[in-house]
Amino acid sequence: MEKLKEQLTKAGLTGNEAKVYLELLKYNELTANEISKKISMDRTLTYTILNHLIEKGIVSYIIKQNKKFFRAEKPENLLNPIKEKEFFVNDLISELNKIQKYPKQDYGIKVFEGKEGLRNLMNLILKYKKFDSFGGTGRAYDLLYEMQAIIKSLNKKEVSARIIFSKKFKEHEITKYPQVKSKFLETNSEATTTIFEDYVSIHLAKEKPLIILIKNKDIADSYKNYFEILWKQAKS
Repeated sequence: MEKLKEQLTKAGLTGNEAKVYLELLKYNELTANEISKKISMDRTLTYTILNHLIEKGIVSYIIKQNKKFFRAEKPENLLNPIKEKEFFVNDLISELNKIQKYPKQDYGIKVFEGKEGLRNLMNLILKYKKFDSFGGTGRAYDLLYEMQAIIKSLNKKEVSARIIFSKKFKEHEITKYPQVKSKFLETNSEATTTIFEDYVSIHLAKEKPLIILIKNKDIADSYKNYFEILWKQAKS
């Protein structure tokens, strides 16, 4: 229950809101007084929190015998503010694209940091139908909670993925997915190199991930050749 409470706070609820919502999920309906007793919370505070949860669309109530009975709405409603923000941001992106000046030649080097940098890289990779990596560690998979769903969706997206892992990561969960063609080499690399389209990315997925992204067709083609040589040498 504590883990669920922690996850609900990451989803946008306060600690007390998470506590009340979890209690309501366990029962069909409860009065504010019943909730306050079950979780040892002041009744006035319980009412305040319930009103906040009603505003967020994840709690509702009915009136029976002049009493309010509160009910938990379906957990999918937690996505409502995210969907609202997504619509807003999509409109904003359209407006911003109208004023952004793009370079005549789209190539060069970019550096990203942190988990959001890894997400930027993954979003870019998944725009294309094929990517190859060597020096795989599985750490990017561990750092991003959505990676499990992304890997599972590769077949639906018709994305071809080949990864050469260092042999010491042979038992990592990502190597078990049939969506990823995995091979192994006796290497001791902490950095992973990924080649896709005209891009080469080098990332170090540790506490604060670092990603270097290069866009250059000649460099990408050279790395593709290196990868093919390594792929032939690597063992299944």
